[in-house]
Amino acid sequence: MRIRFDDVLLIDGTGADPVLGSLLAADGLIAAVLPGGAGGADLPADTVIDGHGLALCPGFIDTHSHSDLVILANPMVWPKLRQGVTTELFGQDGISMAPLPPSHVGAWRKNLAGLEGVCGDIPWDHRDTAGYLALLEERGVGVNAGYLVPHGNVRMEAMGLDARPATDAELEAMCGVLARELEAGGMGLSTGLIYPPCTYADGREMAALCRVAAEHGAPLVIHQRSEADDVLGSMREVLAWGRETGVHVHFSHFKLCGVYNADKFGAMLGLLDAARAEGLDVTFDQYPYVAGSTMLSAILPPWAHAGGTDALLARLRDPAAREKILRDVQTFPCDWDNFVAFAGLDGIFVTAVQSAANGDAIGKSLVELGAMRGTTPLEAALDIIEQEENGVSMVDFYGMEEHVEGFMARPEMNVCTDGLMFGKPHPRAYGAFARVLGLYARERGVLTLREAVRKMTSQPARVFGIDRRGELRVGHHADLVLFDPARVRDVGDYTDPCRHPEGIELVMVNGVTAYGSARALGNERLAAAPSGAVLRRGRAGA
Repeated sequence: MRIRFDDVLLIDGTGADPVLGSLLAADGLIAAVLPGGAGGADLPADTVIDGHGLALCPGFIDTHSHSDLVILANPMVWPKLRQGVTTELFGQDGISMAPLPPSHVGAWRKNLAGLEGVCGDIPWDHRDTAGYLALLEERGVGVNAGYLVPHGNVRMEAMGLDARPATDAELEAMCGVLARELEAGGMGLSTGLIYPPCTYADGREMAALCRVAAEHGAPLVIHQRSEADDVLGSMREVLAWGRETGVHVHFSHFKLCGVYNADKFGAMLGLLDAARAEGLDVTFDQYPYVAGSTMLSAILPPWAHAGGTDALLARLRDPAAREKILRDVQTFPCDWDNFVAFAGLDGIFVTAVQSAANGDAIGKSLVELGAMRGTTPLEAALDIIEQEENGVSMVDFYGMEEHVEGFMARPEMNVCTDGLMFGKPHPRAYGAFARVLGLYARERGVLTLREAVRKMTSQPARVFGIDRRGELRVGHHADLVLFDPARVRDVGDYTDPCRHPEGIELVMVNGVTAYGSARALGNERLAAAPSGAVLRRGRAGA
């Protein structure tokens, strides 16, 4: 199949000035890129798309995705495809699908439920990254899919879910597991140091694992210990690991939580500047909103999660332990990122549950939930976590718009969604990339259009070693997005988030049109079958 785009604004992903021209996609690859009047009409094609008034760029790369489980049930992942995402990286925050020892499957599914959802017909018989990637290939993927090796899974295989430092033997085992999983195609090491069991790791453990990642040329992708009160100490800790081991540090969903922490913003930028001056390889991704989203149980103190989800649920049922949890959540300041402190009970909203019995909680703040249940907001939160066996998600309003814009303008930044893909999600799952193009590039001028596209394409491809994607270059895979620069925008909000953006006219994955609008194709079309590839670091096509 040969598809030619004519009279289109070519934004090549490198940050270069856009130029009018033509592009030919053939046999899954970019076959020709012709700027200006270089004779595109001379290239034979089965389909010719008039790109007048439109822009064509490489497909967007979502470097922080939570489609790990959902994609097995719904391979096309329309919320991502319809905003131009053609590649996603799974395995985020240190807790995901593999490695997965058989003895831990039941507890681990509960642990993931608030972050990845529950898909009842998915087999959980894969044991490692190789098995998970093979399962993705067997079922098919609508987007290209890469996988980060999650620290929590590695730790679980080596030493279970204990809340303690690793012994020398356990740490040696962890390093062996991580090496095995990276050699199977993992594209980096991820951790989430607010999530169990990652949160129980000390600096010795993290440095050892970072050395293994660095030896394999893989980045550390990190939800740091604090994004709030101790964010500066947390950043210094992570940068020290980069300095000590040589690992590329990539901060996940970089942010500053709590309006009362605004005075730390300048110092955060200063740490980034100092790292660049020192020659450290440091980058980060960001979603363009002042609210985040994760599992509701993240509001609980780390000790409450020790031993896994079943142990957590037992504590919620024990009056003495429950009282201690309530007391710790309401004690400020504290030595952990306390969502209640920086978002407030009226700034945390339930977005997804697993049972119909608690369906009325979706969209309600914890204050509203407490009123509905005739109890305090925190008691109501603990009740619903217990009743749903940890399968509850939330949105939390954490920050300030000027900080979002300040981080976005940084050279280290690339765009991500961090979108949870079930329930009533955060609107970022449907609109993050279109929001950057429309609101922040066109309307506010925080970025130029070419720089916005670079941060969605070649920048993440470089960081994660994604070969032959991210640029409009002959021989690269034909992952393409055709959009209207004058019209593209996100339209979902926190009340009605599940709305596809406007102005995304066509999305192509490996030369196959996944989505095409009536403007681009004469009538709207959706691909009937997935055309994505499973990516493995260090392998051709990754």
